[in-house]
Amino acid sequence: MKKFLTALFCLSALAALLPAATGLTRETVVAHLDTCEAILQEIQGNAKTAIPADVLRRAKGLVIVNQFQAGFIFGIKDGYAVALVRRPNGKWSVPAFLKAGELSFGLQAGGKSINAVYVLMDDDTARLLLKNRMNLGAEAKAVAGIRAAEREAVTKALPGDANVLIYSTTEGFYLGAALKTGYMSPSEDANRVFYNTNHRMPELLFSDWVTPPQEVRFIMDYVTRLTR
Repeated sequence: MKKFLTALFCLSALAALLPAATGLTRETVVAHLDTCEAILQEIQGNAKTAIPADVLRRAKGLVIVNQFQAGFIFGIKDGYAVALVRRPNGKWSVPAFLKAGELSFGLQAGGKSINAVYVLMDDDTARLLLKNRMNLGAEAKAVAGIRAAEREAVTKALPGDANVLIYSTTEGFYLGAALKTGYMSPSEDANRVFYNTNHRMPELLFSDWVTPPQEVRFIMDYVTRLTR
């Protein structure tokens, strides 16, 4: 048991220290933004993975996630995300940066990259992004979303009381039957470095206090076109 707890602590510490060890520059944050833009374009560019227009028109928020998952017995998932919310006036916010991670224990082996878009279907779920730590699977009901290729099903009601629809692509190989504690949290460092401000998630997502830099205009315009 002592060895188990020691190993678990080491993995947790490693996950926490990796961002600090590598440093964070504006160029790195811009690269993360570009990757998330590409993920959304890739998912929308393939009918097998695309989010239907009807779902996008009803969306109250989008979270675009890039993660890498690896493990043997212990598993660790680390990555980043950007989130945008639709404000009461119908306009979309600037993208805010998140950290996305997970620590798990169970029968598992392998590694894969995980690209996903979480579509938030109500305002209460979108406001979970303001928390210091959130788990959309635990604090809201998340299910796999209906694909654009399944047009005959688009008009169906959301499954059960689902308020998060997940659209994803994966690369690599991963086998698992594990207990997981997934989470996302605001990346205050990334937001401060990119926007050159100390404003936090409420101001970034729900106010006009931050002028959108040139680098975010493409994703904001693209999301606006998708969700009309």
